[in-house]
Amino acid sequence: MTLAPVEAVVFDLGNVLVRWDPYGPYEGRLPRADVDAFFRDVDFPAFNHLQDAGRPWAHARADVHARLPQHVPALDLYVEHFRAALPGPVPGSEELVRDLVARGVRVLGLTNWSAETFHHAEPAAPAVGLLEGVLVSGEVGIAKPDPRIYRLLAERFALDPARTVFLDDSAANVGAAAGEGFDAVLFTTAAAARAELAARGVRV
Repeated sequence: MTLAPVEAVVFDLGNVLVRWDPYGPYEGRLPRADVDAFFRDVDFPAFNHLQDAGRPWAHARADVHARLPQHVPALDLYVEHFRAALPGPVPGSEELVRDLVARGVRVLGLTNWSAETFHHAEPAAPAVGLLEGVLVSGEVGIAKPDPRIYRLLAERFALDPARTVFLDDSAANVGAAAGEGFDAVLFTTAAAARAELAARGVRV
């Protein structure tokens, strides 16, 4: 198969550019068993996806208060100390972004992230500030792997999906991006991403 020349690279953020650990806000503040109970009872992946898709934290709190009032303190800790959920950059990713920018490749972001906590991303991983732009799911009310967000990405940044490499650590998100015509790659490490780009003629 002959791949089209790469014009742009789109990075997911969480665990691609910036590390994310949902237990971080609770360290030294709440026993692990209590955190696990909160995550289990609210079905945290599904709960968090609603935040990524634009639900305000105030609405999330009202929902928890109505259904599981014993877990309101745990939710409040998560929001209040969210910065601690971002323990720093993913190793090697900032260097990769810098090298792509230096080579003249457009570099962008597409992230599932609450609009209300996104301001913490760049301080935790300065590579976020090097991106030409970031489409934040919580700001547009659509979250990956909804196909609409990939179409919006292409429209907003005038991307040709066939000439755009999309890097994400979620297989579901990668599959959805591929379904919209992007050259989608499952991210494991920055070194592996470099190798994938080199195989496409982008030698950084």
